[in-house]
Amino acid sequence: MARLYSSISTDTTLSVTLTSGGTVATVADSAALLGGVTVNSPNTFTIVIDPDTASEEIVVVTAVAGNQLTVTRAQGGTSAIEHLNGATVRHVLTSIELTDFETVKSNYVTASSTTTFTNKTINANDNTFVGILTASSSDTLSNKSIALGSNTVTGTTSQFNTALTDGDFATLAGSETLTSKTIALGSNTVSGTLAEFNTAVTDNDITPANLTLNAQTGTTYTLVLTDATKLVTLDNGSAIAVTVPTNASVAFPSGSQINLVQKGAGQVTVSGDSGVTVNATPGAKTRAQWSAATLIKIDTDTWVLLGDLSA
Repeated sequence: MARLYSSISTDTTLSVTLTSGGTVATVADSAALLGGVTVNSPNTFTIVIDPDTASEEIVVVTAVAGNQLTVTRAQGGTSAIEHLNGATVRHVLTSIELTDFETVKSNYVTASSTTTFTNKTINANDNTFVGILTASSSDTLSNKSIALGSNTVTGTTSQFNTALTDGDFATLAGSETLTSKTIALGSNTVSGTLAEFNTAVTDNDITPANLTLNAQTGTTYTLVLTDATKLVTLDNGSAIAVTVPTNASVAFPSGSQINLVQKGAGQVTVSGDSGVTVNATPGAKTRAQWSAATLIKIDTDTWVLLGDLSA
């Protein structure tokens, strides 16, 4: 509710006698009282009927409909009495307004004062109070910064992914410290130099890779791509022939290693398919049962066989 005032108000008169108990005062020209200012509920303004006479009464106008004023009688220590048709009606500043001003002034919030607000918000655009931001409420913040040093932001990963855009996240180009985090290598990559990995990772952090076994029991076997880094066990009582396929047939990457072991009594002979060279000394055969050897690809169709060999 606001109290209205006008500096260009002019007097008017009652056009109907107002009884002592009446609550509607009919005047000759209601617009003159506030100089054309529109009065809408719940705003009010103050008038005096019969000013400067023994019959003076201060009333508060709470609504205006045409020339009919809804009034609250006997204000500012005056009494509700009858006022005759033709009585002067004047808009005035009274002790009511001055008292209200002093009350507001004593409660006014200054920059240096400490005041407790309950369920209030300060609108930064016009400094009006329209409700308060609380920890449990849901409010939209625009162009605001949250100091993470003295505040925390909580939520699930899904909620953060929904609320934040890609530009808000740390990128691969940035330098970030990860603590107690797991990187899924199946869907992510970790890049860096060997020296950087040696510096960052300790022996206790590395899990040795176990060899996968490929058990063969026949007398012939042609190597397949998945044999790279495996241990192929060759177990037969008769001689066993192992063939290295051409690069055109099976494209092992250069540097691929394949481990072989003669598990049974049958001696293992390693040879290349047509166009493939297998270099070995003194020969490309295992020496005895449990002899082991390693094939290493050193060129497109060139391999070297190292191990416990014989001619």
